[in-house]
Amino acid sequence: MPKYNSESLIPVIKELEFFIQFKDRRKASISNSDVAWQIDHSLKVINLVIEAVVTSNPKLYKWKFNKWRLFLFTIGYIPRGKARAPIIVQPPEIIADEDLNIQINLAYNSIDCLKPIDKNANFTHFVFGQLNKRKSIQFLKLHTNHHLKIIKDILK
Repeated sequence: MPKYNSESLIPVIKELEFFIQFKDRRKASISNSDVAWQIDHSLKVINLVIEAVVTSNPKLYKWKFNKWRLFLFTIGYIPRGKARAPIIVQPPEIIADEDLNIQINLAYNSIDCLKPIDKNANFTHFVFGQLNKRKSIQFLKLHTNHHLKIIKDILK
């Protein structure tokens, strides 16, 4: 079983950071968005989900069966083009390197905030429902890897 602790997010953040150098690349056959959009969106999701988990009340967590969570977390894959990003995690029209680097640093710092919190700290996803700390980390890895695959396909 893969590890889903806060440190397991470091490699995907490092990978996002590496791809900043290719931020202006795009390939219409893969995505309407450029690499910068993919990076910015991924970082917004990481930072906002971690903030939600850290500030949540663990006593309010209640596990509930969710078929989409079970299926997609089990196969470890999110199909492309099936969901729209909520407005709060949509990137701005112009994405500067400086903004990406600020978000990268925030992501690294946010990981440290996850370490000491209760296992039932949680956030609620619009498709997967309420996710505890471990499942939130699993979601972040799954979601970020989804966008990293898109970035790699854009760069092929």
